Amino acid sequence: MPQVNRVAMLSLHTSPLEQPGSGDAGGMNVYVRSVAVEMAKMGMQVDIFTRASAPDQPSAVEIAPGAVVRHVTAGPRRRLPKELLPGLAEELAEGIGAAARGLQDDGRYDVLHSHYWVSGIAGLALARQWDAPLVHTMHTMARVKNVQLRPGEPAEPQVRIQGEQDIVDSAARLIANTTTEAAELVTWYGAAESAIDVVAPGVDLEVFSPAGRGAAKRQHGFGQKEFHVVFAGRIQRMKGPQVLVEAAAKLRAARPDIPLRISILGAPSGSEVLDLDAAVASLGLQGTVQLHPPVAAGGLAGWFRSADVVAVPSYSESFGLVALEAQACGTPVIAADVGGLPKAVSSGRTGVLVQGHDPASWAAELEALYDHQSWREDLGRSAAVHARAFGWQRTAMLTTQGYRRAAEQASAHAVGN
Repeated sequence: MPQVNRVAMLSLHTSPLEQPGSGDAGGMNVYVRSVAVEMAKMGMQVDIFTRASAPDQPSAVEIAPGAVVRHVTAGPRRRLPKELLPGLAEELAEGIGAAARGLQDDGRYDVLHSHYWVSGIAGLALARQWDAPLVHTMHTMARVKNVQLRPGEPAEPQVRIQGEQDIVDSAARLIANTTTEAAELVTWYGAAESAIDVVAPGVDLEVFSPAGRGAAKRQHGFGQKEFHVVFAGRIQRMKGPQVLVEAAAKLRAARPDIPLRISILGAPSGSEVLDLDAAVASLGLQGTVQLHPPVAAGGLAGWFRSADVVAVPSYSESFGLVALEAQACGTPVIAADVGGLPKAVSSGRTGVLVQGHDPASWAAELEALYDHQSWREDLGRSAAVHARAFGWQRTAMLTTQGYRRAAEQASAHAVGN
């Protein structure tokens, strides 16, 4: 099997240097950065190309020996809505090609790995230019999102659907986070099962661990008897923080004896405005729900350890890194039964999966978790054990195996021609 020593990762619409939980930054940013760092530890050279979004960004930032984020100019050097980026795909590909030629004589890599469809479109052009195989991870898919739309929500555009179809038709390998995502690639895009590698994302088990749970509540200003629920993620309807807020109102009305406290960590994201402050005020939850800005991994782990439960009420998740990171901290998770969350959360063993997004159902499940403390604590202990099987080193190793399959296919195709 061919060796893969140099990898070009494309994360064009969002940089792995950005703070997850704000703008377009989320689990994918953590994924790209973590896998690149682990591959670099394995002796590979990984260059992560992303669009420059500020005038003062350096051309390169080393995040670990052998792993470098490289900023490419395409369009204005400022933040742009990701809806505008498909029009810059050709310019992005040209910029990456020029940057690569400046790094080595032939300007080529053994494998390209694109993340999200905007990167995949640029990746197709670069794969042809470099005569290198393209590996692609969708993270989310337009056709899947469109069948899950709530009434009144805009559908994903045809340009994205066609772009994802072109990627599926032309990429050497596709990496899916779960078997569910793999099946969606087959069902909605006609992908060949033999071209898909299922590789679960991971968690930084050194940062996210149960150590310090006993003192975490006090350190964050909560009493030991308070029932503390945490949400962490982008403030947008797709992530569902409004479901948690409405469930809190119902739970407080039905059970005023429960000392409920909810912490929401995140920043607004996307073109649709979700005014949680107004929702909290209108429901009279100012003393129950507190909004906080997103925090770095170490701080996030502390918040998770301070929680009795972490809520993930998303309408769509390719996997659900927040759920996995929370469980690694010994905290049970209440999550929507969608996408990859059933893989991340073992319902009844490490947390609870809720059917649908009816706030009354969420309130009832939260009430049960409060009333049965010993069960909740058992879930937390099992959650920490469950998360240990998802280290980033394993994700990087399995991803590298996919790269080698892609390189082997490319080599065989070259010999055949």
